[in-house]
Amino acid sequence: MEEKRMMHLDITKTQIGKYVFLPGSVERAAKIANYFDNPVKVAHKREFLTYTGTLEGVPVSVTSTGIGGPSSAIAVEELFQCEAHTMMRIGSCASTSPKVKIGDVVIVNGAVRMEGTGIHYLPMEFPAVPDFQMVKELEAAAIRLDIPYNIGVTITKDSYYSEASPETKPVYYELKNKWDSYEKGGATNTSMECSTLFLVAASLGIRMSSVMISATNYKCYSNDDKDYPREWEDRAIRVGIEAMREIIKKDMEKSQTL
Repeated sequence: MEEKRMMHLDITKTQIGKYVFLPGSVERAAKIANYFDNPVKVAHKREFLTYTGTLEGVPVSVTSTGIGGPSSAIAVEELFQCEAHTMMRIGSCASTSPKVKIGDVVIVNGAVRMEGTGIHYLPMEFPAVPDFQMVKELEAAAIRLDIPYNIGVTITKDSYYSEASPETKPVYYELKNKWDSYEKGGATNTSMECSTLFLVAASLGIRMSSVMISATNYKCYSNDDKDYPREWEDRAIRVGIEAMREIIKKDMEKSQTL
């Protein structure tokens, strides 16, 4: 009997590892796959590019999610249907605090829910937070690799240009007041997927975390792709790979003692 193939990701259960990295872009998916042993391209449909290989002898995958919450939620749902249980976003973000400088690795410990997909999974009172053990492994990996990092709250938004040029929007004053309050509350960075990923994972009962590279300094934004720090992007990838290796090893040790 033919295996069920996922509608959007175009993958089957036997093609996917239980541990999955979730970059936004297809380009970053290919970069992450280069860190696997024996990576193989599994599928590419729409914004969803998937590779599978191994780390520590265990099958792992990477699937690009595209930009924002809806496509990210679809990716997690279909990977979960393929029995993936541990997922990690590796992406980029913008600084919203002097604590985060361009090129710093950002490890997320909570997300502001400035997005709409999450309310389809859990009510607004429910916090958008990652798996605590994964956060600890990410920090330990950054320390071992001697890479500058920050652990903090991210702002998950649904619109890139409402942040990049909010003054052009009819709801500018509402956006500005909310943004100011998030910064005063200590949010250190912003991106477009974390809150959604944490909430979908919580609803499914699986592990999720996020590690990103800051593409900007505080209050220093640019829409010029040439300014993106590509030479530092591997910092977040290396931290994510190192952390996932430790997670896999500890999972194997735990299963052997049961």
